Amino acid sequence: MGAGWTALLVAVVGVVGTLGASLLTQSRADRTKRMEMEAAAEQRREERDHAEALLQAERARNRAEESIALRRACYITLNTTARQYLTAQVDFMHALRNGTGIEAALEQLEARRTTLRESYAEAQMIVPLQVMAVAGAASRRLNAGYGRLKQIAASTPYNQEDLDTFETGVEQSWALLSEMRQQMRFDLGVDTEPASGTDL
Repeated sequence: MGAGWTALLVAVVGVVGTLGASLLTQSRADRTKRMEMEAAAEQRREERDHAEALLQAERARNRAEESIALRRACYITLNTTARQYLTAQVDFMHALRNGTGIEAALEQLEARRTTLRESYAEAQMIVPLQVMAVAGAASRRLNAGYGRLKQIAASTPYNQEDLDTFETGVEQSWALLSEMRQQMRFDLGVDTEPASGTDL
């Protein structure tokens, strides 16, 4: 009986060993499969995160390009209308001095003033503060010149000394417009730093 029990015990150990090996192999296979699936899921997550980061970067680049294009268009309009407004003031001053074409020059001045007000209002919604500061200074100077011309025009005969004083101030107006334009160019990246003292 001792040998029978031993044989039975050996057989049981063999069966348990075979079953254990089978279970161990299956467990390792399952664990390996689970690790492969986790690695694949992690790789897909990283790829999604990378794709999302690329998409966000592309959107940010597009927003920046749109912002620059919008500011560029606004700057072109504001620069043009400011120059035309000052030119209309000079034309009106000459009309007052010469005593001819005053009504046509005044009508042109009023139209240019309205156009500048519209482009300035648009700039207030788009333009960064450092550019808006110089644009505001230029706009105030132009409006002060407009007010002065209207005072001169209201007094007849027109005082030539007042016209001469206004004409002297025109250079300061051009200088402010030049400074405004330089700040715009700097903001757009056309220049690496704001220029000083040069008219463009």
